[in-house]
Amino acid sequence: MMKVRASTLLQSDLFTVMDYSFCLTRDLDIPVSVRISSLEGTRTKKSFTELLDNPELKFAGLQVSDHSDLYVTVQLYADNKPLTVSVRTSYKAFKQQWRWNEWLVLPIKYRDLPASAQLVITIWDIEKPRKTVPVGGTTFRLFGEYLTMRKGKHKLYVWPGIEADGKNDTSTPSKLKTTSELDRLERLVKKHDAGDIQPVDWLDALAFRQIEKIHKEETEKSHDLHLYIDFPKFDFPLVYGEMECILPESTGSMIGQPLTPQPNAAIANAMSQQINFAIDEDNITTAQYPPTAISQFNIILDHEIHRENPVEAKHRRLVRSHRNGPLDRDLKPNPKIRDELNSILSYPSTKTLTAEEKDLAWKFRFYLTRDKRALTKFLKCVVWTDPTEVRQAVDLLPLWADIDVDDALELLGKDFANRHVRAYAVGQLRKADDDDLLLYLLQLVQALKFERITDNGPISYDSSLAQFLIDRAIRNPILGNYFHWYLMVECEDKVVGRMYAKVAYHYLTAILEVPGGHRRRDILRRQGELIQRLSDLSKDVRAMKDTRPKKVEKLRRMIADAKGPLFSFTTLPFPLDPRYEVCKVIAEKSGVFNSNLQPLRLTFATPEAIEYPIIFKTGDDLRQDQLVIQIITLMDKLLQKENLDLRLTPYKVLATGPDHGLMQFVPSKSLAAVLNDHQNNVLSFFRQHHPDPGPDGIYGIDSQVMETYIRSCAGYCVITYLLGVGDRHLDNLLLSPDGFLFHVDFGFILGRDPKPFPPPMKLCKEMIEAMGGANSPHYAKFRQYCYTAFTTLRRNANLILNLFALMVDANIPDIKIEPDKAVFKVQEKFRLDLSEEAAISYFQGLIAESVNALFPQIMETVHKWAQYWRR
Repeated sequence: MMKVRASTLLQSDLFTVMDYSFCLTRDLDIPVSVRISSLEGTRTKKSFTELLDNPELKFAGLQVSDHSDLYVTVQLYADNKPLTVSVRTSYKAFKQQWRWNEWLVLPIKYRDLPASAQLVITIWDIEKPRKTVPVGGTTFRLFGEYLTMRKGKHKLYVWPGIEADGKNDTSTPSKLKTTSELDRLERLVKKHDAGDIQPVDWLDALAFRQIEKIHKEETEKSHDLHLYIDFPKFDFPLVYGEMECILPESTGSMIGQPLTPQPNAAIANAMSQQINFAIDEDNITTAQYPPTAISQFNIILDHEIHRENPVEAKHRRLVRSHRNGPLDRDLKPNPKIRDELNSILSYPSTKTLTAEEKDLAWKFRFYLTRDKRALTKFLKCVVWTDPTEVRQAVDLLPLWADIDVDDALELLGKDFANRHVRAYAVGQLRKADDDDLLLYLLQLVQALKFERITDNGPISYDSSLAQFLIDRAIRNPILGNYFHWYLMVECEDKVVGRMYAKVAYHYLTAILEVPGGHRRRDILRRQGELIQRLSDLSKDVRAMKDTRPKKVEKLRRMIADAKGPLFSFTTLPFPLDPRYEVCKVIAEKSGVFNSNLQPLRLTFATPEAIEYPIIFKTGDDLRQDQLVIQIITLMDKLLQKENLDLRLTPYKVLATGPDHGLMQFVPSKSLAAVLNDHQNNVLSFFRQHHPDPGPDGIYGIDSQVMETYIRSCAGYCVITYLLGVGDRHLDNLLLSPDGFLFHVDFGFILGRDPKPFPPPMKLCKEMIEAMGGANSPHYAKFRQYCYTAFTTLRRNANLILNLFALMVDANIPDIKIEPDKAVFKVQEKFRLDLSEEAAISYFQGLIAESVNALFPQIMETVHKWAQYWRR
């Protein structure tokens, strides 16, 4: 959006100035759409003579019915050529009038529209079997005066009996110069809709009634056809804007012509046009000259602007020559340069270094080897197509201070293809213990996509990362369990499935070479059979036409069948949580959830009679939930390292395929159900389960329960804000009797939300009232936990950003929408551009905004009623 100052020249040579805003089409990344509203007018039937000459015509649409079943085709043209294929309205039977009211979406976006774009609209009728004839056509330009996109309702003249053409000098224009009273009234109605006429309710009602009467009379008398269409209405005027090409600056003239027009001539030219525009951005005002002035420019495009400059490349090779190695080895920066280097090292992993910053980091590379943060920045300075630089860079790797895990993960991303660099990163990962490695395993499996794994040859030669993961998975059965299932999901990918199948084959082959390997491989096979049985069971239940109670009854009967596969089976580690070995499913504690996909609630039992309840879903991709839970688990570990336990509940999620998976079931109630059962009072819910009327209690509740509630509220507020979790309502916030509040259902992340105007975080007034209100010391403690968690996670932002960077090519729905922006969306939430004090102040504002947001309360009420009627 741009702010424009429009100056209109008056006779007194003074300017009246007003500000207004508009949006350029090049910034609008949505498809073009148009609504076909209705067709009005009278069509003439074929004469009796024509019917005698061609008897088939009496079965044509118009001869059979006064309002035959017409359809409309729409196509976009520009410069005498079609830009899109045609789209058409769906079938509709008409009785008294032709009214479609159907939005058609064209396969082109606003940003790609040329200035000469025009809609070619043709209305069709059936003449005889397998033959259609045009009722009429019309051609409508999308951009009007001053290249402004048309909006709202439009009345188009339809040229009878011919198909519309998309030529620049079209023979079927949509507008004819008419001076009828109806046209004048319709222009006034458009002004009223646009807000240009002051509304007067009682007078408007009378006027519109009279206009409707005139419209009906004129339509009945007229033999012309008019098509009514609608365009979307945007908050700002939409102005045509080409994609800009940034040209190099020049101080001289080109081909003997002045680069800029003479100021006096330009001003005179602008005055003759009666209008002058000045674009005001960051208080810089520059004149935008009319077309007659612009024609004086001679623009020359440099088609080699993106190619490497041979002079600069030669200069770089001289500066970074191997001969300078001994000189650079003992080079020390002065205080000013040291500050510049520290500034470079503080950049987030997503920032691109300038050429000057790259040369500076290269020059002081030996000095930087003592700083573990500098390795990734140095490697970004290397020109990997230059063998000399690559050799020098690789020779420096053993001399560098040991880097942290977050930097090692960055080196395994798609930006670093060199085999020595990736092997160095794997070497650093070898120092991590199995518990830490499990936190990053999901991303490390994704990083295999960036390895050079070929179809032939051993894995160890192609990828040190694959061999490392196989070795660690063999050593630790729990790690191996998750590694196996992460690979199984990726094996079903059409693009990289063969590569992952090769890694899985080498893993299963390597298992057989260790003691007990045959048993472990058999366990993985039986886990696959168990998942297949659960998938078949879930599909059978969904296919039943019975009510939910009947489905639950049949489900329990199938599980309790002594001959069935789930009644009892040989003990095996559970895929969702291999720390537990399960041997049966408890039929009486299983059921079906009341939702569209009807997931199963199953309770597995161990030989020690420990119950493990889970949810099994089919028809849903759980990889996004799996990623969110993994990040929550990681954030919980990071916070606990700083002695901050926010009592999070990172329940386990495992995608066992692209459309099915397992989720741990945590006994709890939705916050909506708690409020409904306890008269909108969370404290009453806690008093029911953990009362403490003594002096140590808080509001008559056990103090530990209240502390757990406050901490978990703070933790999830911060984490869901950072991950941009959307679609938050009281049904996907769960509360356990001992105070643990946690979120479920992460179908929308990274700022996506199906509801308009979502708050930064879900923090409703009932949640705050459970802390004693906004003025209570417990609410102040909640806010303090939020600030501490936010600043702690900001200090670990590099690790979280690198984990998301490794997931860019994963089939995560909300990342796949805009993979190039996914990491930046998370980075924006951290506000790394602010100091710690400013970041805390910023987060204070987010809490206040979330608490005071009105629209989410309205949407919560709408959601509650929708759930009520759904039941």
